[in-house]
Amino acid sequence: MFIYILILILIFWLLVITFYGLRFKKNYTTFTQGTNHKNLDEVLSSLVHEEHMIKEDIAKIRTRCDKIEKDEGYHIQKIGLLRFNPFKDTGGDQSFILALLDAHNSGIVITALYSRMGTRWFTKRIMQGKSTDHELSDEEKKALAMASEK
Repeated sequence: MFIYILILILIFWLLVITFYGLRFKKNYTTFTQGTNHKNLDEVLSSLVHEEHMIKEDIAKIRTRCDKIEKDEGYHIQKIGLLRFNPFKDTGGDQSFILALLDAHNSGIVITALYSRMGTRWFTKRIMQGKSTDHELSDEEKKALAMASEK
């Protein structure tokens, strides 16, 4: 009787081992499908190498994104445009002021004054919302305020 119980236990054990062996073979086949590698060590080594390369690429991308985010504050982001007529003898608002500022309210103000004799152009440097070299006219202050609001 003891032998029969032992044989039943061994048969049950063989069925369990067969079940897990077939499941492992199916998983192994699925895992190595589409690769030209012959064994699991080569597949795992390839995956570890690819993961290492991906981590390096992500680190490079993060560094690049941080630089872009740092530099983006220095690009023109705010624009103020004001048309006006500074002279009584010309018709229409043909003169204008263009304020171009970055995120720190630094940039330039370009003034174009139209008259019958021609158009005169002026530029003034702006640092943190204020002119560094020359006094701003009322119109230039308005154009600067329009740009700074954005």
